[in-house]
Amino acid sequence: MIRTLADLLPETLSAPQGADGVEVTGLALDSRKVRPGDLFAALPGVKVDGAQFIPMAIEKGAVCILAPKGVTAPVPVIEAEDPAEALSAIAANFYPRQPATIAAITGTNGKSSTVEFLRQIWAKAGIEAAALGTLGVTRASGRTDVGYTTPDAIALHKSLDLLTEEGVTHLAMEASSHGLKQRRMDGVRLSLVGFTNLTQDHLDYHPAFEDYFSSKMRLFSALAPMGAPAVINMDSDWSQRVAQAAQSAGLSPVEIGWRGRDLTVHEITPHPASQMVRFSWKGEEREVDLPLIGEFQAANALGAAAMAIASGVSPDAAFEAMGQLTGVAGRLQTVGTTKDGAPVLLDYAHTPDGLDKLLRAARPHTQGRIILVFGAGGDRDTTKRPLMGQAAAENADLVFVTDDNPRSEDPALIRAAVMGGAPEAIEVADRAEAILRAVDALGPGDALLIAGKGHETGQVVGDTVFPFDDCEQASVAVAALEGDRA
Repeated sequence: MIRTLADLLPETLSAPQGADGVEVTGLALDSRKVRPGDLFAALPGVKVDGAQFIPMAIEKGAVCILAPKGVTAPVPVIEAEDPAEALSAIAANFYPRQPATIAAITGTNGKSSTVEFLRQIWAKAGIEAAALGTLGVTRASGRTDVGYTTPDAIALHKSLDLLTEEGVTHLAMEASSHGLKQRRMDGVRLSLVGFTNLTQDHLDYHPAFEDYFSSKMRLFSALAPMGAPAVINMDSDWSQRVAQAAQSAGLSPVEIGWRGRDLTVHEITPHPASQMVRFSWKGEEREVDLPLIGEFQAANALGAAAMAIASGVSPDAAFEAMGQLTGVAGRLQTVGTTKDGAPVLLDYAHTPDGLDKLLRAARPHTQGRIILVFGAGGDRDTTKRPLMGQAAAENADLVFVTDDNPRSEDPALIRAAVMGGAPEAIEVADRAEAILRAVDALGPGDALLIAGKGHETGQVVGDTVFPFDDCEQASVAVAALEGDRA
């Protein structure tokens, strides 16, 4: 693929003198991956400045550089006030094809499930659809990892272009606060947007909660086109502000939830492996037997159905598909059952609110005790650790605090901070041992929740990722202990 520099630059940028005819064969953010003919984006980062890697990029064959104003190099330099914004525009021009309908969902929790449920509803309506987010790119044929919830601008637009080439017409994607603040989604031609909820997270990156919120709101104020549907779950403390932001941006809010105006939840009746959801859509009473547990999964499924309807799927088809949804990997996923019938479930919950919602969701489906295994990640928001402990102590009957990606921090100090909110919890440093002990503690009617990692298959210690799969460890523990008891 070859583009001239003049073809790639948005109207807001000027080509360096004499560089109009420069041919660009690729885009690169990592100097180590530069190939001859590439444009190298030397973006300023949180930890390192991309400008320091310009010599390496040129040595490897970069024909031009995108950088902040004032940067010089022996090849043409595209100077931009906001290089991240410029890169998104350039990437959108280099990879111009996008699915005709793109839905983006933001929020703290529930994004992965909502985009996957939306993909499933579209697929059941006969639409060629895909989902993109934390779990990678998901299609009916399988899943491909992309590395981040919202990939960098180059990877994102390359994925959009490839999906379009493969015949995908509808894409549901997660919009993370990092991706929105770093302008990775600029250039994506959105059709509709959604909001799940907002609670404390990522304050290691955002200087304050208001910055976290305003980054999320870029989806509504800067990226969604005028008149686009904005499906908003109204049950969050921040929902009203989101609805106001959508209204001010000229969008068309669709309000859902217990406090929703367009889709109003009336009753949720839990069953051992499902829940009956009674609600009204535009004043018409409806009822769906949802084959998933947890009230938050009902919220995610209803959000997906409302977005499907906003995209053109009939209400009857959308709500019928709700009753056929399958769960997302690592999201209240059942990975084992003891001989006594006690389920072992995995979930990605890694925030105080996520943990609270997880435990509350499991309670109506559990006759006995709820046993919990969890930890907190290193090099991340430290203030949420005792709050996670508090959520565990208030909602679980037996708690094991263990390690979960300590990264560069001392794992003992992380565990101590978590246990500040859960002083009665049992501390077990080794995650495999914690899971084994928790499985051993299960009795008839109990349920075990293993939180934090979900679909992840590694434990990050220092700069090393060690293989570790909660699903595998839980299966091994159940098999081993049931064998001992046979």
